[in-house]
Amino acid sequence: MLAILTVTIGLFIWGKFTPDIVALLSMISLFLFGILDLNETLSGFSNPTVIMIAALFIIGEGLSQTGWTAIAGEKFMKLAGKSSTRLLMITTLGSGLLSGVVSNTGTIATLMPVTIASAWNIGTLPSKLLMPVAFGSNTGGLLTLTGTPPNIIVNNTMLESGLEGFSFFEFALIGLPLLLIALLYFRFIGYKLLPSNKTNNKPVDISTTFHKWIEAYKVDDDYYRLRVRSVSPLLNTKIGDWNFENEYHVSIIRIKRRHPNVFKGNEAFIEFPTNSTEFMYHDILTVKGDTEAINTLMIKFRLGLLPLEPIADELKNNLVNQEVGMAEIIVTPKSVLVGRKIRLGNFFKRFGVQLMAASRNNVPFLEREIVVKAGDAFLIRGIWSDIEQLKEHHENLVIIGSPEGMSKTITNLNYKSYVALFALILMIVLLVFKVVPGAIAALISAGIVLISGCVPIAKAYKGISWISVVMIAAMIPMGIALQKTGTAEMIANGLVNSLGSLNPLVLLGGVFLLTTTFSQVINNSATAVLMAPIVILSASALNVSAAPFMIAVAISASTAFLTPVGTTTNAMVMTAGGYKFADYFRVGFPLLILFLITTLILVPVIWPF
Repeated sequence: MLAILTVTIGLFIWGKFTPDIVALLSMISLFLFGILDLNETLSGFSNPTVIMIAALFIIGEGLSQTGWTAIAGEKFMKLAGKSSTRLLMITTLGSGLLSGVVSNTGTIATLMPVTIASAWNIGTLPSKLLMPVAFGSNTGGLLTLTGTPPNIIVNNTMLESGLEGFSFFEFALIGLPLLLIALLYFRFIGYKLLPSNKTNNKPVDISTTFHKWIEAYKVDDDYYRLRVRSVSPLLNTKIGDWNFENEYHVSIIRIKRRHPNVFKGNEAFIEFPTNSTEFMYHDILTVKGDTEAINTLMIKFRLGLLPLEPIADELKNNLVNQEVGMAEIIVTPKSVLVGRKIRLGNFFKRFGVQLMAASRNNVPFLEREIVVKAGDAFLIRGIWSDIEQLKEHHENLVIIGSPEGMSKTITNLNYKSYVALFALILMIVLLVFKVVPGAIAALISAGIVLISGCVPIAKAYKGISWISVVMIAAMIPMGIALQKTGTAEMIANGLVNSLGSLNPLVLLGGVFLLTTTFSQVINNSATAVLMAPIVILSASALNVSAAPFMIAVAISASTAFLTPVGTTTNAMVMTAGGYKFADYFRVGFPLLILFLITTLILVPVIWPF
């Protein structure tokens, strides 16, 4: 058992294999050497902890896909203004608060591009902000029971040992003071220790992208919004009844229903009108055509002209949302489109996209109809997933940028956004009042997110960090084996005899230091799985409460401040901030000492021995 444990820790530190592979090798070894039977070996994959963590990834993806995390990021940046110090405080606090309800990885994935963009905008460097955001995310996971996997692991270990678990917000009793300390540290000390690394990662945000498209494709030349009046001959007719394209040279891009009829299945928005789409009273049509054509259309069909927002806002607010997006594509020589005659503004069902504008040799097309040539660039509009699939099904069309990444920056909310928020609130209520077990509460909320379509099934599975889930499931048998073979008891007795005999507070410090040492080189979930059973036995041997020691495990498992490999969040910001290993140690060590002191002072007061 000791040999397998030592090799497992060594492989985690070495980093040659991903954590899930190391955990699986460890799990298989426990079975092959006869330490565990088959049921014990595979028990981790049915463990409530694993199920709950997988469900939380889906809920977090739902919040990300429906605009909540993007809105949070945008609000943080507005509050910061042009002050680098204020931006540092807001991004660190924001990442901490977000990671209380969204996974640490999801928090960084959401805030990192916004933080980088804001750093450049106010004249500072990303390296002055990204490490505090990562550390804030790690700390913010301590605000709630579901904020980070170690919290869930120590709580379930308590329950499985017949002890009382922690309530949903109980972790915040220590999490909030630690987050406050992190904020003050970076405000007065950490900021001076952060390196000034020059990087070439000045991002292009969605607003900048829209402005680039407007300039490159002259998108602002021929877009209008028209209202269908009560006297219009279009009422109760279909688009196919009128030859808009050929006779009037106008394309209908989108229809907004001002009076949708739910009984007739009329939607509030018809993103891609077809010939069978029927006009209704007060419909607002977004159309593409030159001024003369629009004037003719208004007079003949008695349509009202509505004011158009600045075109960048028009694109962002009326033509792009959580479901529908835009992208730029390049036609390669082997594309099936080469040589074909196409009409701009039309919706092409085969590709699932609408052609909004075109450019050839960096010169925008002003003609309505063109014959496609290799190298032509098109601005397209379609369902985000359809745009993504263009890369998979049409290899001879090159998509510029990442539509999936851009889709998460959209801040327009729709009904699915509120469904995702409801799912999160429902889970919290179920957990706070202990209506159902935690895993069931998370599964109910994840089911609502999936069934309502907040996240497509494929994206939901992509949003789960399977490396983390498999690693935790495969490491749980290690905890069983440590107890079954008496190894955990042996280590626990060593801690008790060497530290516990002095004072429970000394043992608490020892648990913190041992756990944080592991967490610098081993995934925090694996560290919690290893330490939880040892700590339970140590507390039992001393005949003291296990609660303060388990809280110390949760805290110290989230203090991987000294290396970039301890957590995914640290690794995510390393390249973007241009950090070196030494930067983490220089900035993280004082913060780690502050966390240790705070833990030794507050934890015994809040959770007495």
